[in-house]
Amino acid sequence: MARFRAGAIINAMLREKRRQTDEPYSSYRAAKDFRDLKITLIRLAKDFLLLLTGIFSAAFGLKGFLLTNKFIDGGATGISLLISNVTGTPLSLLIALVNIPFILLAYKVMGRNFAIKTSIAIAVLALVVASVSFPNVTNDNLLVAIFGGFFLGAGIGLAVRGGAVIDGTEVLAIFLSRKFSTTIGDIIIVINVVIFATAAYFLSIEIALYSMITYLSASKTLDFIVEGIEEYIGVTIVSSHSEEIRYMIINTLGRGVTVYAGKRGSGKKDETKDVDIIYTVITRLELNKLNTEIQKIEPGAFVVMNSVKDTKGGMIKKRPLKH
Repeated sequence: MARFRAGAIINAMLREKRRQTDEPYSSYRAAKDFRDLKITLIRLAKDFLLLLTGIFSAAFGLKGFLLTNKFIDGGATGISLLISNVTGTPLSLLIALVNIPFILLAYKVMGRNFAIKTSIAIAVLALVVASVSFPNVTNDNLLVAIFGGFFLGAGIGLAVRGGAVIDGTEVLAIFLSRKFSTTIGDIIIVINVVIFATAAYFLSIEIALYSMITYLSASKTLDFIVEGIEEYIGVTIVSSHSEEIRYMIINTLGRGVTVYAGKRGSGKKDETKDVDIIYTVITRLELNKLNTEIQKIEPGAFVVMNSVKDTKGGMIKKRPLKH
């Protein structure tokens, strides 16, 4: 019955799209629209699951570790925890109120859809914090700092993966970095210095120091969730033996390559030579193997390496070939 209803909903949406266009609606167009709609629905379901998991993870970190031990974090969440600890105001109410300016800013900086998604995520987080009971896991200060930050960072990271934020400080950092031509990291550092200095004054220096550990734990977990645990390296290779290197990367490492047509400058007469430039993405663990194989083919090859946050598609996600 559920499958029938889902099919009926999809057909109704396709009929509505068909009425909105004046172009002839061929079978190819119908199949393409169905595929696009399927991808959209799967994406929405995935985003919903990521957001919901992130919200419960963050709420568990807040109520199961940080709030009961009066520890704080950085950003808007840290501001909410600090005010709650000092004034006794319910954390759920503060999460909603503190993030309102950031939601309005997100509408201006990131667009309407992102702002709507973020406002819903923050509202659900506030509701979960207010209505769901979590056990106080431990009173050990070090464990509270580390694991409270871990669950909070994981929650924020999963929410980012789902296309929203449950801590609006990043939005403010993006806005200020554009306005004052500074980096996002610098803005976040300044904000957090103010937060932890205030915590040291109103709570205690010890709690502020433990809260810094919480922030470090949360930020590292956030990096792992958003950027991926496995680090990727983008490698650009300029070599006169480009065909041999291309063959080696495909057949020895089991990775895909992109080949660019370029020119290589050398000598004192400003001479240029046509050359194929190879680009590939590998994992950190494969870097030594790649360097060794390039050394065998051409020791003087020009190789440039840079970090890659994440990858999608291609051959990078496949298991490398056995050597």
